[in-house]
Amino acid sequence: MTYQNLLAVEENGIITLTINRPKALNALNQQTLKELKQFFGQDALAVEGLKGVVLTGAGPKSFVAGADISEFTGLDAQAGLEMAQHGQDIFFLIEEFKVPVVAAINGFALGGGCELAMACHLRVASEKARFGQPEVNLGIIPGYGGTQRLIQYLGKTKAIELLMTGDMIKAEEAYRLGLLNYVTPAGEEVAKAKELLEKIATKAPIAIQKVIECVNSHFSKGGFEKEVIEFANAVNTEDFKEGASAFLEKRAPNFKGH
Repeated sequence: MTYQNLLAVEENGIITLTINRPKALNALNQQTLKELKQFFGQDALAVEGLKGVVLTGAGPKSFVAGADISEFTGLDAQAGLEMAQHGQDIFFLIEEFKVPVVAAINGFALGGGCELAMACHLRVASEKARFGQPEVNLGIIPGYGGTQRLIQYLGKTKAIELLMTGDMIKAEEAYRLGLLNYVTPAGEEVAKAKELLEKIATKAPIAIQKVIECVNSHFSKGGFEKEVIEFANAVNTEDFKEGASAFLEKRAPNFKGH
């Protein structure tokens, strides 16, 4: 397995997969998404005796700080629809993966990073981790499953607040709200994730796979399809063009409502 933006290290049947773009706070660009698709859709499936995957981010600051907004400029509705659908398809590969995938969240998990963490089966976070879906600050909405999975974990009341305010929450609050399985001291999140995988690996592999399938079957994909359509519609607005420009220019946006 050779990648440009991922590091994959296997030890005792557990692969630690690190998103390795620390200078960009591990932002999800299209190359990184392509490599995640390659890993979960092909490469990892060929690993014999695989117990599970730990997904984390390089560096001390960020798990994944969001999508790479520089790739969003110039999108029209069709391109936005295709981008959102592509991202959702990759995240479904993770959610439906045959063995457990544990997110070891070492820092910022914002936007696409929060969506990526939620696509994993379990989440362990450093006490320094921060979570949020700040897309409304750019004039768009989450497109990689955020409007759906956040409700699944938090319930409608808090999820819709966070989606509408774009607020960021700390690890302890994320744990209290039900987003996280564990919070650890900084630097211990990967070890805790591996501990969970070792425990699960003592159980019957087929039973674990069926648990994953049955839990996933509880949730309809209809809402995800709606998210793709409305992400595309939001991308086609003047507000999004203004929001993206403001973000890249590091200034406050001036939204007009059209």
